[in-house]
Amino acid sequence: MAGIDGTDNPQIIEHLSKSLNLTPYDVKWIPCSSRFVMLGENARATGALHVYELSKGEMKLVKQVEKPKQFKCGTFGASSIEDRYLATGDFEGRVGIWDLERTEVPIWSTKGHDVIINCIDGCGGTVGAGAPELVTGSRDGSVKVWDPRQRDAQVADFSPDADGEVRDCWSVAFGNAYNGEERCIAAGYDNGDVKLFDLRTMTERWSDNVKNGICGVEFDRKDIQMNKLQVTTLESRFRIYDMRTQHPQEGHAYLLTKNPQTTIWAAKHVPQNRDLVMTCGGDGTAYLYKYHYPAERFTTDSSTGHRRGVAGSVELLNNRKLSDQPIGAFDWSSDKQGLFVCASFDQMIRVGVVTKLAKH
Repeated sequence: MAGIDGTDNPQIIEHLSKSLNLTPYDVKWIPCSSRFVMLGENARATGALHVYELSKGEMKLVKQVEKPKQFKCGTFGASSIEDRYLATGDFEGRVGIWDLERTEVPIWSTKGHDVIINCIDGCGGTVGAGAPELVTGSRDGSVKVWDPRQRDAQVADFSPDADGEVRDCWSVAFGNAYNGEERCIAAGYDNGDVKLFDLRTMTERWSDNVKNGICGVEFDRKDIQMNKLQVTTLESRFRIYDMRTQHPQEGHAYLLTKNPQTTIWAAKHVPQNRDLVMTCGGDGTAYLYKYHYPAERFTTDSSTGHRRGVAGSVELLNNRKLSDQPIGAFDWSSDKQGLFVCASFDQMIRVGVVTKLAKH
């Protein structure tokens, strides 16, 4: 699909790129800086942690760290702006927190899972009210929540029943963290299950099945009452659930949208505008969408009095092919609107800019 041209349409522009001699799995902007972190796997199956800085029109490698186990994922979400500690999950199932100025040993670490940690998210630090917590999802089927300030750091464990089927958890996300008491976690699994866990009641609050393996889940904002949840899948489809209204039988209303025939590895909402979202395609294309709310967000069943949600619509604002291989990781800068970094399966990292976002 060719990019969409238009005077007022945002334009997706590649600014810088760098070829790596390793496999990148995740990229994250360091808050309040022009730096980002790349996490991945060296050719000899060790962990790679690189810090890059944008300076004078160049992407400069300013720190290169090697650790025994491959890094799969990372987040700054549970750290304060002052500290900017990076939390990571690795192939051995270990959760670590790192001071990027002193990376000899982690400042906190625990063996969280028996096998690889596929995904991690943080809350209560840079974004969201409440305690600074991490959530991890693993191939062992479990979703675990951690508070590194506590001696027994594990504060929640949503694991499959001992005699139940174990499904690989591929994606996790915090949401509903609008005060010190409320907080939820969305989790997506390889069989298409999407589950919502309530950390206040420690229960599974809602679930659905999207019929394809779930590569990514993300709330449009963590620090508000749940509004929208985007779910991306292996087979070119994504759903946007309206989380404001939950019907007792039908659950949450959703919009189903299809990209071209390709896996959608992730969806990342623009930090400055929760109704704009970039999806990352298996064909190496980035697609920028805008969500439009319906005239009425719910209807009321006249016979039962229950509210039923109403889904909105999406508009494709533009798209840009950045790579010949899938884009596996993507992150927006929370400081400069439109600035992004992404990593692709061709062992490349790219920095780009989306223009004219303020007009949408």
